[in-house]
Amino acid sequence: MINYGVLSKSEIHAGNILPYIDISAVFLYDNNIKEKIMSSITENKQGLKVLVTGSILQLFLGIIYVWSVFVIPVKNFYGWSVDSVKLTSSFMLCFFVIGILAGGKMQVKIGVKLTTLIGGLMVAVGMLATALIPSDGKAPVFLIYLFYGIIGGFGVGAGYNANISCAQKWFPKNRGFATGISVCAFGLSTVVFAPLVTMLNKNLPVNYTFFILAGGFAAAVLLLFSFIKSPEQVPNVAAPVLKGKQYTTLEMIKTPRFYLIALSLMFGTSVFFIILPSLKELATNRGLESFATGLVMFTGIANALGRLGAPLMSDKIGREMADIIILAATALGAFGLCFASGILLIVIIAVVAFCYGGYSGLYPVLTSGNFGIKNIGSNYGAVMVGFMLSALLFPIVIKKINGQQLQFIALGVLAIVGVILVIILKLMNSKQAKEES
Repeated sequence: MINYGVLSKSEIHAGNILPYIDISAVFLYDNNIKEKIMSSITENKQGLKVLVTGSILQLFLGIIYVWSVFVIPVKNFYGWSVDSVKLTSSFMLCFFVIGILAGGKMQVKIGVKLTTLIGGLMVAVGMLATALIPSDGKAPVFLIYLFYGIIGGFGVGAGYNANISCAQKWFPKNRGFATGISVCAFGLSTVVFAPLVTMLNKNLPVNYTFFILAGGFAAAVLLLFSFIKSPEQVPNVAAPVLKGKQYTTLEMIKTPRFYLIALSLMFGTSVFFIILPSLKELATNRGLESFATGLVMFTGIANALGRLGAPLMSDKIGREMADIIILAATALGAFGLCFASGILLIVIIAVVAFCYGGYSGLYPVLTSGNFGIKNIGSNYGAVMVGFMLSALLFPIVIKKINGQQLQFIALGVLAIVGVILVIILKLMNSKQAKEES
């Protein structure tokens, strides 16, 4: 890569010994690295089969983000208030995280294949039970919290975690790539299912929509779950070599690194949780009334791109550095929302959505990078408690601040605190690496 041969004798005798850089050699070196990475991915045929199958299932499981298109049809059909129906998403999000945590334990006991089957069928059963709720206006709203929010949300979390942890185990050297593909499919569910559910609800009673989705989910899970296997479950396939200490969840939560990671996730995701419910209102008030509906779908696309882009970026520049970048971008986005309107508002919301998706793709690999792959299912579930607390606490706390600008400033400060936490994490890991070497 450094070529001394192009220097003349006079230049050398004159003391000019600065080497010329052979640019072609640099590019050749870079291409060789890329070819080795692509070769390690494409030669892993069994891993690719698991990754593709799991990503299809993730596409179905991502329906957790589509509840907003159900709100009005469910309100009209069952006779509940809008606010009561909206609360379903809070139950689903909460039990999504609980499902992730419990799903990690399930994987250890019964394996990823059965965990995926149970999680997927719980989603189907939850939708089927929702479809059977009487529409006479007398049914308690808690039934939809139980069936769709609690049972369905738990099933989504268990299946989601199983697919992500399995993908990482098949691609231990390309964890960012594997996790990015998996969570990107989960995020794209909004783009696929929102128009489908809207069309069904326009032409059918909403309970028929739930019947159709329940049947589709059950069919997809029953057809695909048998392909979801970890390397140790496949004959003649060598299990990945585990490097470094493989922390159990109990060991992990005793370390300061766990709290740095979980708290940074909690602070970073707070911005998106605040703007998402009022996205259309924000767009209308800032001069984008005609684009308000399109902005919701645009946000979904940016979210999906972040899920793929952030973990891939972390494969190149490191997990902590990638996290610092998206946390800093989130902070800048929050400050920008204080005054942005028009095109600038679209750009900032896209950045915030990209970063939010990036957290979903980055934190699984950040967790495995710090605590090992062996127990990634249950360990990542514990880290996601930060995500759950962010979704439950900040929408309540931030509303107590008077004035939208002050709210966005507070959210920006929270993201900056997240940056500081990850910088501390990076310094701790660098110090540990020096001591070990």
